[in-house]
Amino acid sequence: MTRRVFAAGLIAAAVTLGGCAAVQTTDSGTVGVDRKQYMSGMVSEAALQQEANQQYTTLLAQAKAQGALDRNAAQTKRVQAISQRLIKQVGAFRPDAANWNWDVHVLSSDEVNAWCMPGGKIAVYTGLIDKIKPTDAELAAVIGHEMAHALREHAREQVSQQMVTDMGLSVLSAVTGIGATADLGGALSKVMFTLPNSRTHETEADRIGVELAARAGYDPRAAVTLWQKMGALSAGSAPPEFLSTHPSAASRSSDLTEAANKVMPLYQKAGGK
Repeated sequence: MTRRVFAAGLIAAAVTLGGCAAVQTTDSGTVGVDRKQYMSGMVSEAALQQEANQQYTTLLAQAKAQGALDRNAAQTKRVQAISQRLIKQVGAFRPDAANWNWDVHVLSSDEVNAWCMPGGKIAVYTGLIDKIKPTDAELAAVIGHEMAHALREHAREQVSQQMVTDMGLSVLSAVTGIGATADLGGALSKVMFTLPNSRTHETEADRIGVELAARAGYDPRAAVTLWQKMGALSAGSAPPEFLSTHPSAASRSSDLTEAANKVMPLYQKAGGK
């Protein structure tokens, strides 16, 4: 038995011990997101949501203490109104998410960012609003994208993958005595295992976000102009696609255009033109 085959067997055993199972977190929707995901039984949806709730509560308390929580009432009202329209559409992908304890806030920060924690805890940074200057439809594309990560439980999937990878490396190190190379092995595992899935996550979130926006009555084509603005903001600093966890601007625009075309009937049905 070669070392490579032996090591593969050990890692396969770790995957089995980790209790990973194929699941489908969401319906495929019109955009057709239907990839099977592998989740570890050691990382339950409820446990991850509980941890997210605790971290979110702590983060909001810190932001409030710093005077950075919902500082601009008009901005907060706008973000929350757009978010609520999107939240009403989550049943198209997973009906149970309609009962999540969704929460939406605006945090004062120069960072161009937004996120949605497991269970529906949303934050939009003022840096995104001030620097990108998104239209309502573009802001819906951002928020819908972040909501999609939560709907697909991408965080749980990544945690599951990392636990299995770490377990496999621990077994390999214990049996072969090559613990000194564990850091290199960990880095390689991330490139080979985590990195491609992260790019897949981004594409899935793009597509689901476009559909959520269309169903909520926001022009899905705005997702294309949004990422064009994002690309212009980071011009010259974005890494090549093969080194990045995010699709290139060109790949993203092409995929978003295709997704927007698919969901245009939903946008028109919602009253869009």
